[in-house]
Amino acid sequence: MKSLTALSIASIIGLTASLAHARDLGPDEALRLRDAGTIQSFEQLNATALARHPGATITDTELEEKYGKYLYQIDLRDRQGVEWDLELDAVSGQVLKDHQDT
Repeated sequence: MKSLTALSIASIIGLTASLAHARDLGPDEALRLRDAGTIQSFEQLNATALARHPGATITDTELEEKYGKYLYQIDLRDRQGVEWDLELDAVSGQVLKDHQDT
């Protein structure tokens, strides 16, 4: 009985860890989601980020699925050379995080 309980607990922990883990989406899947209208266009998402930091340059982007949500992560460098990390809800375009990279 103890081994069954331990196995059950280990399975639950493993399942919880896999659900909390973010999954990076490749270019093909990202384009499929965009074309299906599931997520906003990358141009719209990039424009939202750049509106928060006028004159900044996008240095990196990444689309991932985390907790069942599609998140678009953008790294920016502003005119002063300060780096910013933004996270947007890829479906709504809402800015979820906007902080200076340390």
